[in-house]
Amino acid sequence: MNNYVVGMGEALWDVLPEGKKLGGAPANFAYHVSQFGLESRVVSAVGDDKLGKEILENFREKKLNGVVETVPYPTGTVQVTLDDAGVPCYEIKEGVAWDNIPYTDALEGLARQTRAVCFGSLAQRSVVSRQTIGRFLDAMPDTPDTLKIFDINLRQGFYTKEILCDSMRRCNILKINDEELVTVSRMFGYPGIDLQDKCWILLGKYNLRMLILTCGVNGSYVFTPGCVSYVETPRVQVADTVGAGDSFTAAFVSAILKGKTVNEAHRLAVDTSAYVCTQQGAMPLLPDSLRGRLR
Repeated sequence: MNNYVVGMGEALWDVLPEGKKLGGAPANFAYHVSQFGLESRVVSAVGDDKLGKEILENFREKKLNGVVETVPYPTGTVQVTLDDAGVPCYEIKEGVAWDNIPYTDALEGLARQTRAVCFGSLAQRSVVSRQTIGRFLDAMPDTPDTLKIFDINLRQGFYTKEILCDSMRRCNILKINDEELVTVSRMFGYPGIDLQDKCWILLGKYNLRMLILTCGVNGSYVFTPGCVSYVETPRVQVADTVGAGDSFTAAFVSAILKGKTVNEAHRLAVDTSAYVCTQQGAMPLLPDSLRGRLR
C-alpha cells in the first residue's frame, strides 16, 4: 500500500517581525495535506539544540509525523522581512541541519510506501541533502499513480541549471511562479516568448503530467497535455504570504489524490492559498468550508 504524502527538505524557523514561526516548505506542505485528511510525513533534519527540540515539539503538537533526524549541525533559521504589501524577503542561513539530511533505512522504508512527494530546489543546495532526495525519489513505487512534485523554490542563488534540469527530469508535476519562470527561461535560452508558451515547452520537454504556474494577483494556470485550467486570484486582505504557495500545492495534490478533476483541485488550491494569505504565518488551521470539500 502506498499510503503517504511526503514533504521533503528544509525544516526551520521563520524569524518574522512578530517573532519566530515554524516554517520550511516541506513542513508547510505536509501540515496542510494532513488537514485535508491524508497521511502526511515530513522528511528533514534538525540540530541537537534548543531550536531543533522546539521544532520537534511543534511537530508533535501539530500531529506532524515523519523522518526528522537530529544531526550535528545547527537548526535552520530564516530571517524574514515583509514589504508594505506583506511580501516576504528571506535571509537563509547556510551550513545547517537540513543541508545534511541523511539517507537511512527508515527513509528507504517510507519511500517505498509513498503515494506523492513534494520537493524543491532549496534543499538541494548541499550535496548531502541533494543525494538523499534523489535516492528517495528513486526508491518510490514506479506506478502511473505516483506523484513526484517539484515545487521550484529559487532563493538567494541557491540553485544551478544542473539541479533544475535533473529535478524536472525526475518529477511528473512541476510547480513554478511567474518570476521563477522568467529566471528559468533565461537560464534555458528561450526568454522571448510569452509565459504560456514557455509552460507548454517545459511540459513537453520533460514529459510532465501537469505544470502549475502561479502568477500572484494575476491568477494561476494548470497545464496538462492538450488542456489548460485558469483560475483568478481572489481579492483578500493580506496578512502575509508566507507559506501560501505551499498550501496551494498541498490542497491541489490532496484533491488529485482524492479523485477530483484538475479544475476542481485547482479551485480548491486557489481558495486555500487565498485563505492562508489572510492569516499570519504559514500553518494556520483551515476552516471546515475548505477542508469539507474533500470529505
